[in-house]
Parts: sequence; C-alpha cells; structure tokens
Amino acid sequence: MQQFMTIREQTEELERSILNKKACLSIKSKGRAVKEEEGEIRTCFQRDRDRIIHSKAFRRLKDKTQVFLAPRGDHYRTRLSHVLEVSQIARTIARALRLNEDLTEAIALGHDLGHTPFGHAGEMILREIHPGGFDHYEQSLRVVDFIERNGLGLNLTYEVRNGIVKHSKGKGQIIPEKRSDRAETLEGQVVRISDLIAYVNHDLDDALRAEVIRDSQIPKKVIKFLGNSHAQRINTMVKDLIYSSQKEDLEELKMSHDISDAAYALRDFLYASVYESQVILGEFRKAKKILTDLYEYYL
Repeated sequence: MQQFMTIREQTEELERSILNKKACLSIKSKGRAVKEEEGEIRTCFQRDRDRIIHSKAFRRLKDKTQVFLAPRGDHYRTRLSHVLEVSQIARTIARALRLNEDLTEAIALGHDLGHTPFGHAGEMILREIHPGGFDHYEQSLRVVDFIERNGLGLNLTYEVRNGIVKHSKGKGQIIPEKRSDRAETLEGQVVRISDLIAYVNHDLDDALRAEVIRDSQIPKKVIKFLGNSHAQRINTMVKDLIYSSQKEDLEELKMSHDISDAAYALRDFLYASVYESQVILGEFRKAKKILTDLYEYYL
C-alpha cells in the first residue's frame, strides 16, 4: 500500500530543500514543554503563530498605545499595529535570507504580548513599584507559558519562546556581542532587529504627526545615511541588513557601520526628544497614578 505524505510533511520537505542551511527547520524544533501529536496540515511553527493570533493577549494589543498615551486621531500606532509592522519587516528579511518565515512570524506576533498599558511608561512604573522589577519581555513569556487559556498557557515551541524572551534591547546593542544575549535562532535575531527598525521609524512618524518634533530637528546623519522619508529609512535599513548579512554567509546578522551608526543616532534622538520629552512625561504622571492605584487595589 502506497504511503502518502501529509501536507505538513510536504512543507517540512520543502523547507529542507529551499531554506538556508543555517535556518531553523520545523522538523528540527526542540519541541514543546508538553508533548503533542503533530497535525496533518500545519508545521509546529505555523501552529504557534495561529495560537498567538487567536489568543486573548493578542487581541488586547489593539487598545495598548505605543508612545502617546491618549493620541488625538486614528492614525497613531498601537501595540497591535506595531507587532504587525514588525512581522512584515521580519518576514521580508527572513524570506530574502531564506530563513524560516513561519518561525519568524510567530516570534514577531508574540514578542510584545506582555507589554503594559501606557506603553513604555507603564513598564517603567511597574518596574518601580513591583518588588523585583518588571520587564515586558519576561512578562510576554509568562503570558504564553502560564496566563493564557486560564493558566494552561499556549504550550509553544522552544524556539518561539526563546525568540520572544530575547527580543528586547532597550538602549542596548541592536545585535549583542555576547551570543548568550541573542536568540538561539537567526529567525529570533531577525525579529529583534526588525523590532528596532519598526519602532524607531514609526515612533518618529507619530512624533512628527503629533508635532512633538519637527523635520528640521532630525539629525543630519539620519537623513544622510537612512533617507528623508519613512519608507526610505525602512527600505535602507532592511536592504543593508540583508546584504551585509549575506556577505558574512549568515555567520551572524549585521548592518554596515554607517547604517547601524545612523540607527543608533535615530534611537538616541527619539529618547531625548520624544520618549523623555515634557509632553510624554506629563502623561507619564497620569499613567503612574492610574497604575499605582490599580496595583494597590488588586493586591
């Protein structure tokens, strides 16, 4: 009797034939904490992506703001639109480098599930009032491991969980020198870089829309090396990462010196002129009262 391959097995075979040798194959996953039987249609990473999209935490992202706590208008980013932009950028990079696009997408869609209300202001407040501190990337892992499905968690694969908890950089390096600070897969590292590419560009766009800053204030180095528009800057950073990484034969992901230097300059500018501006700090004080009162109430 002839044995037919399932669609999942056909996809896994396709991955073996077309992906880069350094990509993470679905069939090579380290698996889940609670073992499950594989399905007929979807690979393990495709199932993880779908579990994240259908989770309550993912739906809650639509009402969490990115930078401005009470923006006036419909076109400011929310945490949901942010993760979708990260996913789009990360998938473009993964496809160009022939990495596992399904794994990349799952990590990208799940990376901010543990973010607080009131954006980074909320994280700073909880870090201050909660004993032991608070980090949104650790909370994202708690959400998928313990909080979703009434305490059962989503039982995601090791690679997706590792990419989620290693995505955050704050003011640190885009690509850490210490390998232990990086995601174990190149797909997870792609999401970390894509997160920065997305937020420095869309936060700049939102800050210009809100008139917190003006075009003339953007550092000349940023304009010179990254471009003069939102689309140009994203395109420049994505292309540079792809071509620079290909030159290294994907031994590591990297950007050229000029582009990474300009990216750091843009991030530093946003911290000084937007994230820590008087406009944002004024809203921060309101958020602190709300979160502190709620925290004490639930305790």
